Amino acid sequence: MKRFSIRVLAYFVFCMAALYNANLYAGWFGFDDVITVPESKSGNQPATRYAATIHVTKFVDERAGMSSKNIGISTERILGISGKDLVLDQKVADVVTKAIKKRFEDEGFRLVEDGTALYELSGVVKELTYNVKVRDEISISIETTLKEVATGKILWSGVVKEQDNRFAGVSGNSKSDIANYLRYKLGLVTKKTYDASSAILIASHPDLFNVAPGTKPIAGVTVLFSSGADQPASSAVPVVSVMAPPKTGTLILSTKPSRAKVYLEGVYFGLSPLRAEVEVGIHNVSVKLDGYRAAFEKISVRKDETTELEIVLGQ
Repeated sequence: MKRFSIRVLAYFVFCMAALYNANLYAGWFGFDDVITVPESKSGNQPATRYAATIHVTKFVDERAGMSSKNIGISTERILGISGKDLVLDQKVADVVTKAIKKRFEDEGFRLVEDGTALYELSGVVKELTYNVKVRDEISISIETTLKEVATGKILWSGVVKEQDNRFAGVSGNSKSDIANYLRYKLGLVTKKTYDASSAILIASHPDLFNVAPGTKPIAGVTVLFSSGADQPASSAVPVVSVMAPPKTGTLILSTKPSRAKVYLEGVYFGLSPLRAEVEVGIHNVSVKLDGYRAAFEKISVRKDETTELEIVLGQ
């Protein structure tokens, strides 16, 4: 009887260890490997809405050799994910379409789903991958076309690309780290898409916006077609005077001890000491290191200036 009890106990311990190990990878008591990309945070809502109405059609996923929800693979351990494949909880095309819609709506455009829209925005997801190796590698390429509904005339077409990599740190990634970083990078793509496409729209029909157009190149945008252009397409696209180009400053952050994880607005940026170009404004900074209490600070980043911050972590 005693030997039987020992065997039962040993089996129970083995099962619990296996369950713990699985949960370490798959999200604590839930084996949901899918990644949910959180919705981008809205800024201040525009005081006025433009008279122009836009219908955003569902973007088409034309990525080669990937299923509709797959974004890449991992060769490293990720807390909350048990397998090698990185998979979203919804189709990539749906994630991109929602992000584009939210960007235009947040900027003041009226979105409609029926045939009353003045303009139509459509697009193709040419690339969206996130591979976790020694460094996280992300690559996004989205082609967008803006046309006039009544005439079918294309007003603007272009490709926005965003490529980057980062070191996740010695403690590795969690599922939420990946989701938040993907949201951040997709937000950069939608911002550039909005800046370029809406600029030519406003320049072509200023009566709908009551603004004066100018010109300004937008980094990271390859213009395929721009209405009214007499020369080959380039990265110089019209921008209105009320739409200031992205303003950035430099953040230099160090910690004692070093090699702590640094987050801006919940998005992981890397290990300290850290130097990064960030948008101008007030930012929430959090710093985490195993064995120490998490630290939280608010910083103000000014245009073309360097903001330095040192955080001493307590135990």
